[in-house]
Amino acid sequence: MDIERFYASIELWAVPGSLPTADAGCMTTLTFRPSADAESPVVESRTAAPSHNAVDPAGAPGNALRGLAPNWFAVVMGTGIIANAAATLPLQFPGLRMAATVVWALAALLLIGVSAAWVAHWRRHPDVARSHGANPVMMQFYGAPPMALLTVGAGTLLLGSDVIGMSAAVTIDWVLWSAGTVLGLISACVIPFRMITRHTFDGDAAFGGWLMPIVPPMVSAATGALLIPHTPAGQPRLTLLFACLAMFGLSLIAALITITMIWSRLLHHGLPAASMVATVWIVLGPLGQSITAAGQLANVARTALPERETAALDIFALLFGVPTWGFAMLWLGIAIAVTVHTRKSMRFNMTWWGFTFPLGTCVTGSTVLYSHTGAVLFAVVAVALFALLVTAWSVVAARTLHGAMHGNLLRPTA
Repeated sequence: MDIERFYASIELWAVPGSLPTADAGCMTTLTFRPSADAESPVVESRTAAPSHNAVDPAGAPGNALRGLAPNWFAVVMGTGIIANAAATLPLQFPGLRMAATVVWALAALLLIGVSAAWVAHWRRHPDVARSHGANPVMMQFYGAPPMALLTVGAGTLLLGSDVIGMSAAVTIDWVLWSAGTVLGLISACVIPFRMITRHTFDGDAAFGGWLMPIVPPMVSAATGALLIPHTPAGQPRLTLLFACLAMFGLSLIAALITITMIWSRLLHHGLPAASMVATVWIVLGPLGQSITAAGQLANVARTALPERETAALDIFALLFGVPTWGFAMLWLGIAIAVTVHTRKSMRFNMTWWGFTFPLGTCVTGSTVLYSHTGAVLFAVVAVALFALLVTAWSVVAARTLHGAMHGNLLRPTA
């Protein structure tokens, strides 16, 4: 099999229609090693049989959607997290909530648009769509659609209620949260299973994308906390609380194992290719989201649990949240340093959305810690990271819009 054809460059994430797949029943061994020019990783692949996916000519009619893939839902995630972070930011000033509501509305429209386009993609290019689930890289991003649903759902409750009313907002959030949670649990189970049974990975293959399918349950835990006060008292409310706590643990332990592998890969094999550097930021996602989930679940625990258990969760939110926040700040520093180090050779691709949502979870995590401790340190960091988040989103959104309209983000390769 032609190695370069299998996965010659991470740039293909922008045009996933060109990604070949591993045939059912064959094992694929992947390794990511930077090439001499540091532009793209070299991938070694050993399969029982090659793929024979045909690629439509670049100019063929209807090909505009061929390059669409689940990683495009990261656009919704990165946009929605700005609205959610702004809604609870320690520093509130005139116009912020209105701006956040506009961003939430934009994220909701993006969710509708990307979802509709993805359905059309499945109808027009079913072979390409199915290939994403078989590709060892692209299948990781099946965690993006459920997180997009959960992010917009939370924003609907936090901000959309000002527009559509609380009753409608709760109903919509229940629908989006339920769908996102089911899809997230499926991705957290199915993707690792396929990695185990369909592919084998060398020691240098781990990258931030491996976190994408296992983080959605953590997002469900954090956003589910918002729905607990709107759940009938008694067993329904108690069930939801413990379900969120269980998903917190499910995702946390899996993420810690994966982060360890990513750390080991960086130390033993050096920097990833320049086009993969943005995936280093994804590690911030489960860190910031777990702090957020622990704090928010502690906030609402008193509506479902006795005082003793409520106090225990409140203490846990601090004993877990502050040390995890410290490691998140360490990783943020490493991610910034790596990005600055490779900035001259980084060309835009869809992985740049990794600069947004994970950073946004650090904003919400810092905000939650501020609400629990009153420590100004966390408020200052939350505001500073929010400013960085807005800057990053502005750059990435502008590049994405330009690339979608004039570049190759949705253009299949010949």
